[in-house]
Amino acid sequence: MKRLVLLTICAGFIFCSCGKKGDAGSDTKSPSKPVLILPAQNSVCVSGNGQSGSQSSIFFSWNAATNTDEYEITIKNLQTGKALSQTVAVNQVSVELPVNTPYSWQVISKLKNTSGTAQSDTWKFYSSGPGVVSHAPFPATAYQPVDGGQLQAVNSLISLSWTGSDADNDIMDYDIYFGTNAASPSLLQSHISGTSLSNIQVKPAGIYYWKIVTRDKQNNLSTSDIFQFRVK
Repeated sequence: MKRLVLLTICAGFIFCSCGKKGDAGSDTKSPSKPVLILPAQNSVCVSGNGQSGSQSSIFFSWNAATNTDEYEITIKNLQTGKALSQTVAVNQVSVELPVNTPYSWQVISKLKNTSGTAQSDTWKFYSSGPGVVSHAPFPATAYQPVDGGQLQAVNSLISLSWTGSDADNDIMDYDIYFGTNAASPSLLQSHISGTSLSNIQVKPAGIYYWKIVTRDKQNNLSTSDIFQFRVK
């Protein structure tokens, strides 16, 4: 009887020990999502301390993320599509950028010796030059279908929708280019006041490309990337 009791106690001890060891793995913390502060979404940066008329030093800041050792900030030139990344240990940094240019930016928080990361939202801003009072719209982004996604046609018809933004808040309309030519989609419809277009004819299993030209009230234009999707 004593032997049975001892075996039961030992088994219970081993079970508890294994349980605690497993729980220790679940205590691994992951970085929290960085929350962007400056430059604000869709803002115009005019107060940079540039060393020349063509460059401006832009200050970036975000809320400190928990369980984070370092941050990777990525700033993308929305005219050229080129991006630059920088790793910093604190939640702010100044970066010298060309003026009269729209940008997007995001931050990834990282914890060393782990694969855990967390990504912020992506914000846009305009680095304005001296004397500039009117700014071109930010390049529009695809909403539906997403770039590289798939879309179900209904009676061989689909709809497109997108998101536009402008630092001056004076978008007037959009032109939509669409087709099967990856390099140069054809003009489908111009001067669209809304952010969607319906009843577009497609073929099953076809691959299509589209882009958006945004026009503001000062006749400033911006052109989006070329987006691609497949019809189911």
